Amino acid sequence: MVAAECTASAAFFGSMGAAGALIFANMGAAYGTAKAGVGVAHLGIMAHTKIMRGIVPVVMAGILGIYGLIVAVIISSQIVADSYTNFGGYIHFAAGLAAGFASLAAGLAIGIVGDSCVRAYGKQDKIFVAMILMLIFAEALGLYGLIISLLMNGAATKANAYLFPKCK
Repeated sequence: MVAAECTASAAFFGSMGAAGALIFANMGAAYGTAKAGVGVAHLGIMAHTKIMRGIVPVVMAGILGIYGLIVAVIISSQIVADSYTNFGGYIHFAAGLAAGFASLAAGLAIGIVGDSCVRAYGKQDKIFVAMILMLIFAEALGLYGLIISLLMNGAATKANAYLFPKCK
């Protein structure tokens, strides 16, 4: 007999958390890369010697996908048939959404800042430092989501191991 805390929906919610982290983080990374890439293309036309420094927003947008991958792998590795509780599944679902949506927001910010600042950098070198600072603050949004997600994952691990009986 299966305990009330351990149903099949627990694995569903945990898996949806992993999928949400990966999907939304990569949506943010893709948008940021595409939008900043348009700015880099314009930079190549205006000042082709500045392209290597101008590609920074594209690289920073790509990092957001890694945040989602990290969370998805951690959540997926903890979905175990004999000890996965509803509580753990719900926390993993929320953790995945926290990391995914934070990275999506960061990708939107990086894309917009990257596009406009790279174009401005083509005309004025002094904007480069300001661009990097804005990109760092935008990237921090995704990092905040990753940190919260890891903390929530720790809570789910404790709940699955100590608070509830083994599911059988």
